[in-house]
Amino acid sequence: MLVNAVHIVEKFFTNVFVNQFDWWIVLGFIAQLMFTGRFLVQWIASEKQGRSVIPIAFWLFSIVGGLLLFVYALHRVDPVFIVGQAFGVFVYGRNLYLVMKEREQLRGRGSKSKSKRAAARKAFAKS
Repeated sequence: MLVNAVHIVEKFFTNVFVNQFDWWIVLGFIAQLMFTGRFLVQWIASEKQGRSVIPIAFWLFSIVGGLLLFVYALHRVDPVFIVGQAFGVFVYGRNLYLVMKEREQLRGRGSKSKSKRAAARKAFAKS
C-alpha cells in the first residue's frame, strides 16, 4: 500500500514538473518570484526604518509580477486567475500613481518653502 502511494506521488510530480515543463512554466516561476520578491523588498525597507513602510519598489514588483502572472493565466485559460491578476494589477498601478502624485506634491511644497526662505534671507540682508 505505502509503495503504491509513493509511486502515485512520484508519477504525479514527474508529470507536473518534468512532462509538462515548457517555457510557459519558466515564465510562471519568474512571475511568481517577482510577485513574491515584493514582500522581501517591503520587509527589508521596514526593518531599515524600524516601522512598516511600503517602498515604490514594492509596487513595481507587484505590477511586473502581476502582469507576468496575468499573461501566464491567459495562456493557461484560467478565468479565476485571469480576473484576480487583472484586478490586482489595476490596484497596484493605482497605488503607484497615488504615491508618485503625493511625492510630486511634496516636492512642489519643498521648492516653495525654499524659495520663501531665500526671499526672506534677501529681505533680511537688505535691511
